[in-house]
Amino acid sequence: MKKMLICLLFFIPVLCFSDTVVSQEKLLETLNLDFKKAPVYKKYKEVYARKAIDGEIIKTYTKDGLETQNVAKEGDYVVKNNTEAKEMYILSEKKFNERYKYKTDLDNEWKVYSPLGRIKALKVNGKIFRVFKIKEKEFYILTSWGEKMIVKRNDFLVTPLDYNEVYRIANKEFFETYEKEK
Repeated sequence: MKKMLICLLFFIPVLCFSDTVVSQEKLLETLNLDFKKAPVYKKYKEVYARKAIDGEIIKTYTKDGLETQNVAKEGDYVVKNNTEAKEMYILSEKKFNERYKYKTDLDNEWKVYSPLGRIKALKVNGKIFRVFKIKEKEFYILTSWGEKMIVKRNDFLVTPLDYNEVYRIANKEFFETYEKEK
């Protein structure tokens, strides 16, 4: 019985967690036509943002857990979404200025910004798992900043309209912040 318990403790983590990592390049190359046919969505909820502290580590948590993490560089911004999870993430100054417009001060630390960004979005379904030959319930994408980002069934893989990167937006947070463009 003791040996069985030790075996279970050793093998269960291997069976339950995916090590599959898909690169940005592979995602864009493989899903290019799907993204081109996908609808355009716009972010409709304001965000809170502040200048990041050089070297600051931000862990992004969605309602379903840890998504990824990033380390801020000088000039970066920390963005906090106006969702139930209040997930935070880091954007370079260039990306931040392309995606958000200043609206007002929230307090001494945070400012309110209106979103400008538009994206193409694909729901992560069985087809994506089959295309990438993923047998687990989740996989990871390698982010543009070099960290792994978890992707789960029914999440969304999204890309800006210039198709320069792909990232995940969890299902719940996607519908809390984006709507289909009319």
